[in-house]
Amino acid sequence: MVVSADGKPAAFTSVTLKGTSYGVLTADKGTFSVTAPAGNYTLVVQAIGAGATEFQVELKPHQQVELPVIRLKQESLQLQDVVVTGQYEPQSARQSVYQVRTISSERIKARGATDIQGVLNNELGVRFAQDLAMGTSNLSLQGISGQNVKVLLDGAPMIGRQGTSNEININQLDVNAIERIEIVEGPMSVVYGADALAGVINIITKKPLSEQLAVSARLHEETIAREYGLDRGIHNQHARVNWQHKGWQLAGSISHNDSKGLMGEQEGRFSQWQWHPKAQWLGDVSASFRNSNVNTWYRLNVLDEEINSLGVFTNGKASDKNFLTKRFMHQAQAEWQLNPKLTFTGVAAYTDFKRRTQGVEVDEATGRVTLSLAPGAQDLSSFRGTTFRGTAQYKLSPAVSLQPGVDINLESGSGDRIKGQPALNDYALFASAEITPVPALSIRPGLRVVHNSVYDAPPAIPSINTKITLGSHLDLRLAYARGFRAPSLRELYFSFHDASHDIIGNTNLKAELSHSFSGSLAWQVQQTSQVQFATTIGGFYNNLSNQITTGRDEANPTYYTYINVDKYKTTGGTWSNTFRTQALEATAGVAYIGRYNMYYEAQEGLDYFTWSPEANLNLTYRLQQWGASLGLFYKYTGKLPAYVLGPEQVYLASTDAYHWADITATKTLTKFLALNAGIKNLLDVTRIASTQLDSGGAHSTGGDRPIGYGRSYFFGLNFQWSK
Repeated sequence: MVVSADGKPAAFTSVTLKGTSYGVLTADKGTFSVTAPAGNYTLVVQAIGAGATEFQVELKPHQQVELPVIRLKQESLQLQDVVVTGQYEPQSARQSVYQVRTISSERIKARGATDIQGVLNNELGVRFAQDLAMGTSNLSLQGISGQNVKVLLDGAPMIGRQGTSNEININQLDVNAIERIEIVEGPMSVVYGADALAGVINIITKKPLSEQLAVSARLHEETIAREYGLDRGIHNQHARVNWQHKGWQLAGSISHNDSKGLMGEQEGRFSQWQWHPKAQWLGDVSASFRNSNVNTWYRLNVLDEEINSLGVFTNGKASDKNFLTKRFMHQAQAEWQLNPKLTFTGVAAYTDFKRRTQGVEVDEATGRVTLSLAPGAQDLSSFRGTTFRGTAQYKLSPAVSLQPGVDINLESGSGDRIKGQPALNDYALFASAEITPVPALSIRPGLRVVHNSVYDAPPAIPSINTKITLGSHLDLRLAYARGFRAPSLRELYFSFHDASHDIIGNTNLKAELSHSFSGSLAWQVQQTSQVQFATTIGGFYNNLSNQITTGRDEANPTYYTYINVDKYKTTGGTWSNTFRTQALEATAGVAYIGRYNMYYEAQEGLDYFTWSPEANLNLTYRLQQWGASLGLFYKYTGKLPAYVLGPEQVYLASTDAYHWADITATKTLTKFLALNAGIKNLLDVTRIASTQLDSGGAHSTGGDRPIGYGRSYFFGLNFQWSK
């Protein structure tokens, strides 16, 4: 039997025989049984957040060995996070062949974030651009747009790309339900298929961890710039219930996020709102069962969102647009350990995503609201996606593990702005192996074979990742991967027109292809159990062909359409550092990212790459005697240059640099109640100057870019109770 440091049964703890493939997870009462040939072994027992416990055992033929109660050792500090994205099984980030970044629930809570953008906006290599006309935001990773970033929810791909940028809106996921976020940069096309050219963002949700009934709730109040009141500011509420007993788990949560938007200096509807009002209801229910061999669960995730684009009164009338989004995502997952060597996993999901544009006319005198009869004022676009992913993990020997798998993705769409009822189906077989010829070397080759219902994929999509241990604290990672992305339904068939956009789909698009190389050198030192330090230097190079972006339609120059760009490249380097003591946690880093100049060959004297810097600093200081902590979260986003084709020649345009900083404080009030408060956007950044059009030129507006609604203040209460 295995118990935690405080004497409670430790369920789902890893128990392995060192140097072999024999191992199990403990049952819900901490018990376990391992069957292995006779011999002398080192038994290793380890759980997340606990130090490894090792001792010698001797197994004799036809004899059962009873062990004393094993008490886990609690580590004072844990530098290495346990990661799951792209892994055969959960393991420490240091053991992974991938360079994985993790953002913990503690970091999310400390920041007082109300959406995922508020969590990621100070990460190196991540940039956001606001589309105020649509009420959405777009991201880029490693200088590559978000349409090439695969967003996963517990390993299942999200459906419902929107806007002119053709991206998943990550702010339509409930930040309160997140246990952690894992980011893997670089192509993951072999593992996760299309849309993973730039990398993967995996949202890991909270799961019940102990045999108990638990209730949590959150209340969050925030100003929008200087505006606050019943009809101003941000008002968010969240509640969650978890129950677990003898391996059975039930959970449910609901969140209401209400942002009243930013009107600005002028009262009344006589000028455009600077930020649109937005209301969200998000909920989920789940059921699962787990024992030492089986882990299976089902979850329903629901979104109901309304964004109001409020018009200006002109001649007694205003034209409003309401963007209404509904999403139902059913997700089922199972893992079955047939024996210590063979494990099967499967993920199936079905998503029904609808986005309605509702145009209305408002009468200033009477307040009467009627549906607009203007062309294109009413629209409903629907997308349905079905995905299945199945894998088998087989430990051929202690040095070789294999993972074959199948990946099926079916997507269809319909609506007034979509030609017909198109469908895109993607079928893939993939396989990889993790080979450890010597303890200091891990090699993971992979291969994916794809059949797309519309596009011819390359005969095979390969990748290879290596991790070389150069010393007890030094690791080198090198990787190459081929990428493939077929155009999406929106890029092929969707037409979109409003005051800021005029875009039509293009059925003649080619699929994107890429070659990517990356490497990193990580040095991790634990001076004592109380002081830890890690530093990582990394670099990357991405070479894309047939990149899909927006450009003027040759048949109708007043419209934009999606086009293929012959080539696009990004390159750069990062340096990140982590320092931890019992009281202080600090992370700091810099990045320098270059983007290819597509006009390099068109005019002499132009740079091949344009470069932009980034830097960040995160500090958390714990005042343990007071049950409090203080946090500072800062990022410098450097000037972003880009060459633009002008009326007579190519010229160098740019978007200005800016600084973003948040300061927060948390305080435990009682056993069940904690308070957090702080200031966001401390430096009061609202807009920055830009001499280039928005991404791809699809937007009709230029000039400055919106960044934030100004300095704001927040206050929150968090309640947790368990029995």
